[in-house]
Amino acid sequence: MNTWDNRKLFRLLWPLVVEQILAVTMGAADTIMVSSAGEAAVSAVNVIDNINNFFIIAFTALCTGGAVVVSQYIGRGDAVNARGASRQLYYTVILAAVLVMVPAMIWRRPIIRFLYGGLEAEVMNPASLYFLITAASYPFLGIYNACAALFRASGNSRVPMRIALLVNCTNIGGNSLFIFGLGLGAGGAAVATLCSRIIAAAVMTLMLVRGRTLPIGLGNLAGFSINRVMAARILKVGIPSGLESSLFQAGRLLTQRIFTGFGTAAMAGNAIASVINSFSYMPGMAFGMGLLTVVGQCIGAGDYGGARKYTARIMKMTYGVLLVISVSIFIGTEGLLDLFGLSAGARQYARAFLRVHCISMALSWSMSFALPNALRAAGDARFVMTVAAFSMFTVRVSAAYLITYVFNAGPLGVWLAMGLDFIIRGSLYLWRWLGGKWQEKRVI
Repeated sequence: MNTWDNRKLFRLLWPLVVEQILAVTMGAADTIMVSSAGEAAVSAVNVIDNINNFFIIAFTALCTGGAVVVSQYIGRGDAVNARGASRQLYYTVILAAVLVMVPAMIWRRPIIRFLYGGLEAEVMNPASLYFLITAASYPFLGIYNACAALFRASGNSRVPMRIALLVNCTNIGGNSLFIFGLGLGAGGAAVATLCSRIIAAAVMTLMLVRGRTLPIGLGNLAGFSINRVMAARILKVGIPSGLESSLFQAGRLLTQRIFTGFGTAAMAGNAIASVINSFSYMPGMAFGMGLLTVVGQCIGAGDYGGARKYTARIMKMTYGVLLVISVSIFIGTEGLLDLFGLSAGARQYARAFLRVHCISMALSWSMSFALPNALRAAGDARFVMTVAAFSMFTVRVSAAYLITYVFNAGPLGVWLAMGLDFIIRGSLYLWRWLGGKWQEKRVI
């Protein structure tokens, strides 16, 4: 039986929180540093990062599937299959990354034109270069994500946190050299990203190959082979998770278009509120990742009572932390907005958006985005995907247009619809968890 007392849970969760904050910080640092190269460079990086995010989703989803399989084997006490599943995740992610990397590098300009139309040459040229170099980093990014997922599955979240810190430092140092020192602009930012990902992938692979990280490990990687049965177990969770994330991104794009019809002030207010929003739920994301490890190990051990108990404990922690953050942002909204040079109109929009977000995050974010990881860890990923797709398009997208245009709420309707989406999907996940249907699912 797996025992996760409060001290053990704390050791698992706090590095995950730091890691999530570092991930957001890295993106912000890239944007700030490349801005010195001009608006064309910033636009190029932003355009390609939106494309890259779709591919990153695929790697992350595969790693979620691998983490569930490995954590269940660890819970069962089956170290041999845990290491076998670790190798299969490693191979599968590399194969997927190469299959995406090659066409992205060859047809990068047609892809950019298809998604964004005719960009001006001053943006297209740096965007094409940035896409070429960042696409070359996909295999290393996949390896990094896979290795990080394996460490988390074993309950060791400190190693991914330390590597995330290394990646941030390497990336910032590389940006300083290639952007400021050599004046390479967007291309310099891409080279820095490539270097940081190569280093992270190499360090984590070396740690797992040396075998000092039992019960996980990669052993001898020379004999590349795909075990169809093991790969299928990983994909059973990974594919639904990937589809869910892709649909989520598509739904966001559909609702984001609403702001363009209300002018620059609405767009700026939404952008700033979204930045603050992205930092606000980082602890919740971390706790959700912790659920993958804890519940996965409990399910592997056949300890369904423990899965319910620890899920309830982590969910209480998630609700408590997000409540504190929500209240703090709600009270300190004006001070936060003072950090940005907003016009009076944009500030009014951002204030309204943030306050709606604070209320909805406190009420239902935890059930909507943390609890489904417990279902995934039990092998119920298809249900999570179905609910997410249903709620995104029948609630968030449809309600956003309805509230915005029919009920004349303006762009605030997007944020109100998002809160409604939290409530609907969170209620369905809670119903599924309390009903116990997830206990009938099998991954290994």
